[in-house]
Amino acid sequence: MTSSVSGPRSPGLVLFALAIGAFAIGTTEFATMSLLPYFAPALGIDAPTAGHVISAYALGVVVGAPLITVAAARLPRRALLLLLMGSFALFNGLCAFAPTYEWMMVLRFLSGLPHGAYFGIASLVAVSLVPENRRTQAVGRMFLGLTVATIIGVPMANWLGHVVGWRWGFALVAATGLLTVLLVALFAPATPADPKASPLRELSALRHAQVWMTLGIGAIGFGGLFAVYTYLADILLEVTHVSPDAVPLVLGVFGIGMTAGNLIIPKFADRALMPTAGGLLVFSAVSLVLFTFSIDSIWTITPAVFLVGVGGALGTVLQTRLMDVAEHAQGLAAALNHSAFNTANALGPLLGGLALSQGYGWHAPGWVGALLALGGFLLWLISVSMDRQRNTLQQAT
Repeated sequence: MTSSVSGPRSPGLVLFALAIGAFAIGTTEFATMSLLPYFAPALGIDAPTAGHVISAYALGVVVGAPLITVAAARLPRRALLLLLMGSFALFNGLCAFAPTYEWMMVLRFLSGLPHGAYFGIASLVAVSLVPENRRTQAVGRMFLGLTVATIIGVPMANWLGHVVGWRWGFALVAATGLLTVLLVALFAPATPADPKASPLRELSALRHAQVWMTLGIGAIGFGGLFAVYTYLADILLEVTHVSPDAVPLVLGVFGIGMTAGNLIIPKFADRALMPTAGGLLVFSAVSLVLFTFSIDSIWTITPAVFLVGVGGALGTVLQTRLMDVAEHAQGLAAALNHSAFNTANALGPLLGGLALSQGYGWHAPGWVGALLALGGFLLWLISVSMDRQRNTLQQAT
């Protein structure tokens, strides 16, 4: 365990504090999608255009994760976590006051900047608290904040959007971000900065081909989940014809699926990391195909949404994979995982929205998602082949 200047901390309390930050981030990332039917007419835009607001946040994550992690390489981890969560709370609070579509685009981009760096640093803190053979489980416990957000935070924000206005959903996120600042200040270990840390050492992660392959698996393979989830509220209202009050319940089922995945899947990943990742990609592709045939009835779409949510455990698995292949540049690699998944968050809604705008109907996002999951699986096959070739060469020498 990493030593603490301010005395020992209970791993459970530290993981709880980090998970609350993940809860705040998960709420804003997924609730914005569920609030789309409410803020789109308020800002005078249609649903496909509102999807660009979601993509703006994802772009902020993609840009912010590497830039912040590299620039702040010499900062102590707790201090960096506090700065990241403080700015996250500020920009999400300002989203609640966005007067126009253009302002919302800018503020969502700024809100996304701290996202990847927070998860990257929080993951490093989490794995420092546990033995080597429980790393993925520790990351999974921290990620439970994100998955619980899809059960509680997102439905609550969606309910607020329906009852009192969509702006209150962003106010909820800002308040949770401030709570995280308090908890991290109280419980996170005040370890000094790594004296060997430097921007150049972090950038060395980019020299490893397997880092890029893993990022590609996440960027493409995870896009399927976002292609469906972005338009799930619209599908429920327009095709399944549920009442607005039922939408948060189905969104909560998605969150239960993600939570179940993050509780169960890391145990397999700590034993067989890459086989677990490949299995999840195939599972996601099948689940997304099933989703396309399920959307006409609440009784069929609900279990399909649960299965799609289980596939969300891929993020936790690839987080550990990146730490393994990045060698001494784990901070940047861990942060880039969220750049990859928010590339997926941009790619999935974009391709799903294009299919909708071309008139392919509300079944189209599910088919788009399945193809993206299979694309991620193709990259997984290439990555596994690269590992085997490297192992063969090492044995030969």
